[in-house]
Formats: sequence, structure tokens, C-alpha cells
Amino acid sequence: MQATLERIYVESPEQLHQVCQRYAQAPVLAIDTEFVRTRTLYPKLGLIQINDGNTLALIDPVALADLSPFWQLLENPHIQKVLHACSEDLEVFLTAGNCRPVNLIDSQIIMAFLGHGLSMGYAAMIAHYTDIELDKSESRTDWMKRPLTTKQLKYAEADVEHLFNVLPLLMADIEKSGWLAAAQEESDLMVERKFTPIDESLLYRNIKMAWRLSPQQLYILQQLTIWRYQQAKQKDRPIGFIVKDHTLLAIAQVNPANVAIMANIEGVETLDVRHKGNAMLSVLKRVNEEKNPELPEPIVRLDEYPGYKQNFKKVKSYLGKISEQANLLTENLASKKQINQFLSWHFKLNDAEHNIHLVDVMRGWRKPVCGDKLLAFVENDFK
Repeated sequence: MQATLERIYVESPEQLHQVCQRYAQAPVLAIDTEFVRTRTLYPKLGLIQINDGNTLALIDPVALADLSPFWQLLENPHIQKVLHACSEDLEVFLTAGNCRPVNLIDSQIIMAFLGHGLSMGYAAMIAHYTDIELDKSESRTDWMKRPLTTKQLKYAEADVEHLFNVLPLLMADIEKSGWLAAAQEESDLMVERKFTPIDESLLYRNIKMAWRLSPQQLYILQQLTIWRYQQAKQKDRPIGFIVKDHTLLAIAQVNPANVAIMANIEGVETLDVRHKGNAMLSVLKRVNEEKNPELPEPIVRLDEYPGYKQNFKKVKSYLGKISEQANLLTENLASKKQINQFLSWHFKLNDAEHNIHLVDVMRGWRKPVCGDKLLAFVENDFK
């Protein structure tokens, strides 16, 4: 542990340039961000924390219009960046700087490979390696408000101070386990997913009960969800703030001709109609006037596929045996969602047979560990 850790608050371009020059020479950086996301689609970046073991900097993005020196650190392949549970941090990097980090590894993913479950919190990880109990009382604070309090600053510093200090133990453990390359691959995969553009034409599949709709109704729902997402981006509001899911589903089922009919549909929110009724009618009018639109295929429910429950249990049980041999938790090999992903592909449901590259157990480190064995198992066992 570093005896004298320099702590600085960065709020001028000159300070930012100097500290990032210093960090550019570091082999490893512990990084975290604080952000606010209550009534917006995109997270608002409130603070950036960095520690290289010598200097712990809190960078103020509210005071700094240009964060280019920081984005360059994230894109520097010669520096390993370590963050904990960084899915939302990645979103911040994407939306605030259009910056895709390289050579990044997530310490929560490392802890998962060490047998601590898929979602171990930062405080629990620090407690595992030290006798320190972290104060998490500031986790819901307003990081956009200035000036930040002393308590907020101490909280923010702790997020990268202790992370850097436990890194030698953490990395030694994962290297000893033999799963470092897999943990790195999982971290890379998370980055890849966050930076893969959303296919707006498929958003309708995320609506619960969409499987109940006919192809024509699904097409209406598809166009409504595209419209809603574009509105959310334009106004920077959560999609549920634009219109609720159940409102879109009910409107897609009925295809009302006017706002009065729309307002009386069971399941439709009154406020949704009041604020967005005419806009949704415009979408319906355009859809109804289209000649020969390309309708989506009906959605087949995996849980209603013949023998699904028995086959799911068989797969989970078989993965349990593989995980024991691999000395991993079963959920590391495949979560329920990933098992269902595999089964949808195997049963060729909802166009899944054309998307083997999206089936997690059939790619990357999982394929030789469990994917190939699982495929042979189901081909022999599923009748």
C-alpha cells in the first residue's frame, strides 16, 4: 500500500492535462464514476475517480467542458483499467464521450470467477480482502450539485482507493484460479454489448405479452416502440416516461381510430393518451396506410415449447456437472437467460437459428468448457 497518496480535485483544463499525463505512464488504473440518472434516458456524469497508487484524482466533469485527456486514457491499450460492476460506467463513457475503453477488466466479473456469485458488491469485495467496512450512505446522492460535501468526496475517493489496494490480491487469486483470460473475455464482451447500437426494429420483443399479438398487431407495436425510443432519445427521458409498455401493447391490439377510443381501451394509461395520444395516432395512421409492410413473424414462447420444462432441467443439471469439473459456479457457465438463449437456438425459435454468434454458451471461453459438450448432450438426449 502506498504510504503517501496524493489526493487532488481536478476542475481546470490545466490540472486535467497534467494529471492525465501522469496517469498515461501508469501500468494500472483503478477507475470509477458517479452519475445521476433519475429522470433522463442518459446518465449525467457527476464525477470521475482515478487512482494509480500514487495519485488519487477526483475529476469534476461539471466544471470541465472537454474531458479529452481522460477519454484518451480509457482508449490507451497500454494501461489496464480496473472498474467494479462497470456496466453503467460504460454507458457513461459512451454517452458523455463516445469513448470505447480498451484493456478494461471488471473486478465484479473476477469475483464471480472466484466463486462469489455474479453480482458481488464493491463493499463486500473490499470486506472480503480487508477488515474495512465502507460507508455506502452517499450512493444515492446528487452528484451534479455543487459544491460537493466533504462526505461525498471521501465516499468517492474510497471507491478507487481501496480498489487499487486490493488489486494485487485480486489479480493473484484470479491468475491462480486459471480463469483470468475468461474474466478478461467477459469484460470485453460487456464492452462489446454496450457499444453495439440498439436495433430499434427489435425493441418490440422486449414488451411483455407481445407474444399474444398477431403479425399485423406486432407490426403496429414495432412501429410504436421505434417511435417511443426516438422520442426518448430526442427528449432525453426514460422510455417509460414517454409512454408505458402496457399502453403500447393495448393500442397495438385495438388499433384505435381516434383518441376517444384510445382513452377507453383497457390497459391504456390516461396520462399517456393525454400527452402522447395524437402522436401515437399519427404512427397508427402511417402504419394503416402502408402497402404490403414487412410483418414480423409471430413470437413463439419458449416456455410453451413441447417439453421445455423437462429439457431446461436436464440442461441445468448437466451444466451443474460440468461446473463442478471446472470448479465454477453453474451461473458462471450459463444463467437462466443464457440457457434459454441456447434452447431457443437449438429449437430454432424466433429466427434464433441464424444467430449462433449471439448464443453465449456457443462462443468464446464457454464453447470448449461447456458449449460443445452441451450440444452433444442435447443432440443425444433430446428426442
